[in-house]
Amino acid sequence: MTDTPNPRELLRLLKTRLSEMVSTLERLVRVESPSLEKAPADKCATLLTQEWKKRGCQVERIAQKHRGDQIRVTWWPHKSRPAGQLFVLGHYDTVYSTGTLARMPFRVRGGKAYGPGIFDMKAGIVQALYAFEILHQMNAPLRKRLLFLWTSDEEIGSDASRKIIETEARRSDAVFVLEPSLGPKGLLKTVRKGVGEAELIVHGRASHAGLAPEEGINAIHELARQLQRVQEWNDLRRGVSINADIIEGGTRVNVIAEHARATLDLRALRVADMRGLERRLHALRPILPGARLEIRGGFNRQPLERKSSAALFTKAKSLAAQMGLPLGECTAGGGSDGNLTAAVGTPTLDGLGAVGHGAHSADEHIVVKTMPARAALLAALLLSA
Repeated sequence: MTDTPNPRELLRLLKTRLSEMVSTLERLVRVESPSLEKAPADKCATLLTQEWKKRGCQVERIAQKHRGDQIRVTWWPHKSRPAGQLFVLGHYDTVYSTGTLARMPFRVRGGKAYGPGIFDMKAGIVQALYAFEILHQMNAPLRKRLLFLWTSDEEIGSDASRKIIETEARRSDAVFVLEPSLGPKGLLKTVRKGVGEAELIVHGRASHAGLAPEEGINAIHELARQLQRVQEWNDLRRGVSINADIIEGGTRVNVIAEHARATLDLRALRVADMRGLERRLHALRPILPGARLEIRGGFNRQPLERKSSAALFTKAKSLAAQMGLPLGECTAGGGSDGNLTAAVGTPTLDGLGAVGHGAHSADEHIVVKTMPARAALLAALLLSA
C-alpha cells in the first residue's frame, strides 16, 4: 500500500476530472429511471453496472420482479481480510415518468447542470464513482472493504430494497448516504425526521338524508371531529406534525355517509415522540354514538437522531477544513434510506451528495463546480473511517 493521500491532494486530483464527471452525469441523466417503470429503470441499472465494472469492481445485479434491479458493488483488492466494511448508499430511481427528459433535457447553463433526477440523486452517484476511482488509481491504503449499493425504489418507500439495506448496515461500521445536501452551502443532514403514513377510517350507518336522517350515523361528521382532535397534536417546536392530506367519504348527496377515511402524514424528530404519536392514534375512540373507528399504518422510518451522525460529522468537518472548505449541518424534514441504517444502530451520515436545488421540480439542478469537493470529501471519509 502507498502512503495515505491527504484531503487537499484528493481535491486537487478530482478537480482535474470535472469534465469527465459532467460527461458521465449527462449519460446517467439521459437514461430515465422512474421508480414505477421497470424497463427504463433497468436500462439505467445496466449503465451503472458498466461504469462500475470498467473501474475493476465486483458488481452484483440483484434482480427485481417489479422494480429496477439493485446494484451491489464491492471492493477489497488485498489478500488480507478487511477490518470491517464501509457502506455507501444511494438510489438511482427518480420521481419523473418516462418522457420527462423531452421537456426537461440535460443542459449546463450558468455553472448549473439541469435534468430530471440530477440533484436527487444521480450527481451523488457520479461523485461516489469518481471518489472510488481516485482511491483505486492512487492505490490508497484502505483498511475496510467498500460496499456501494444503488437501489431503485427509494422514492416510493424502499419496500423492495429495505431488507438488503438493513442487512448490509448491520454488517457495516459506518454508512455514508449520497442523498443531496441542503442549500447553497451544501449542508450535511445530521438529523432527519421519522416519517409515516396512517389511515383513519370511520364506519357509520347509511340512511335517507331526507326521510330518516336520525337513523343514520354520518361517518364524515365523525371524521371531521376526529381530525379536529388530531390537529391539536401538532407540536412544530418539537418537530412533531400530523396532517390529513387525503380525505374520502360518502356515496350520494342524499345518503347519510356510511364510510369516510383520511390519510395522515406523520413526522417526528425523536423516537419517543414517534411512539407517542402512534399510541395516541390507536387510542382514538368514536365521538358519535354508534360510529366505529379503524386505524391502519404508522411510522415506517424511524428518525435519524443526531447521536447516530455526530461522530461522523465531526470527522467530515475536520476533513473539509483540511481542504480549506467550510462544512455545516442541518435537520431535514424528509426521510431517506439513512433513517433505515441509523435505526439498526449503525453510525450514519446523510446529505453527502450534490449541492444544488429544486428536487422533484422543473428547476432541479446542481452546482457543477462543487462536484470535485463533494467527491473528495467522500474519498477522504472512506480512507479515514
